[in-house]
Amino acid sequence: MVILFACGYAAIALEYPLKINKSASALILAVILWLLFMFGSQDTSAPGEVTQSLQQHLAAISEIVFFLLGAMTIVELIDSHEGFRIITDRITTRNKVKLLWMISFIAFFLSAVLDNMTAAIVMVALLRKLIADKQERWFFAGMVIIATNSGGAWSPIGDVTTIMLWISGQITALNIMVKTFIPGIISLLVPLTGLSFLLKGEINRLSKTEKKHAADSTSGWERNLVFFLGIASLLFIPVFKTITHFPPYMGMLLGLGVLWITTEILHQSKHEEHKSRLTVAGILQRIDTPSILFFLGILLAVAALQSAGQLSALAAFLDSAIGNFYVINVIIGFLSAVVDNVPLVAGTIGMYKNMLPTDHYFWEMLAYCAGTGGSILIIGSAAGVAVMGMERIDFIWYMKRISLWAIIGYLAGCVTYWAMNLLLFS
Repeated sequence: MVILFACGYAAIALEYPLKINKSASALILAVILWLLFMFGSQDTSAPGEVTQSLQQHLAAISEIVFFLLGAMTIVELIDSHEGFRIITDRITTRNKVKLLWMISFIAFFLSAVLDNMTAAIVMVALLRKLIADKQERWFFAGMVIIATNSGGAWSPIGDVTTIMLWISGQITALNIMVKTFIPGIISLLVPLTGLSFLLKGEINRLSKTEKKHAADSTSGWERNLVFFLGIASLLFIPVFKTITHFPPYMGMLLGLGVLWITTEILHQSKHEEHKSRLTVAGILQRIDTPSILFFLGILLAVAALQSAGQLSALAAFLDSAIGNFYVINVIIGFLSAVVDNVPLVAGTIGMYKNMLPTDHYFWEMLAYCAGTGGSILIIGSAAGVAVMGMERIDFIWYMKRISLWAIIGYLAGCVTYWAMNLLLFS
């Protein structure tokens, strides 16, 4: 199963040379891994147990998929109304370096309030309004991945792994913010500074003729209404979760439903051609479904490894062979760039839950490493997968241009946390 996973991972990475869509590779990989898990078991009751395990994983994965679908729809709805002009019209700089810093810090703090995947989707939508050249936009999108993962790591609601640690009682909200904010900002500043030296000149902004003029069919107040209602729906998700204790995708679906009704009423008297571009029913036809299927496939593939015990065996090996909590966390961060960080963190919680107290430095560094380590590869995080799907960024291109900077920033944040813990909090 591990060898097959490596082969499937290679097929995903070499999507463009092979001319095979990564979504197809991920889906086939997922099914074959689960089949191997089922038929490789010596237990006669294995088929029923494997099916039950598959259903449990699918329930958890579906939450993420529905969340992603809702976020992409809301952002596309705002975009179709030209709602992001409220922000882009106020960003007047054409200087690449200034814009890179501006976009990165917006993404960093936005991901702490929302979550890294939703923030990445919003920021890519903004970049499409600001930068015409695709290759230039890829550089900015690469920094958005790093910024959203760094920003999500220090917030209790900014990353799914941090949410897991918070809900299970391993960390408290205020403590994780105090202890990991500086490492998180360092993991952003280091690659941001490095990439700033590679960018020169000014960006090519979209010309007026290239912009989609939804203003032809929407008024200013309609554009503002959809923008603020959409952003409010996204910001309401953590509040909804805190109040109801429902999973985040329920808040996302609630916000999408409210926006759906609002836009249907708003545009009910308009021509069908305009209405189809401005309501959820029409926008759902333009959502990037292959990216959602890729997300489903890769998470199911990793879930097969988890159910078969490979990830638990890996965690046990790290514990017995290394032992040092700082080093274990650094390795987990690197592994999260290849294997989804959710099962990695889940396995780690299971191993140490009864051994270490709440707010132990191991849990804090785990939140940082699992969150930011995913930036090393573009498919190492939910934010990266979302950006890859929206912008069609090549896996190899990201490795050549962004990965090294992400590694340097990640390690710089690790050293920062280690130094802070020894000098300030010991």
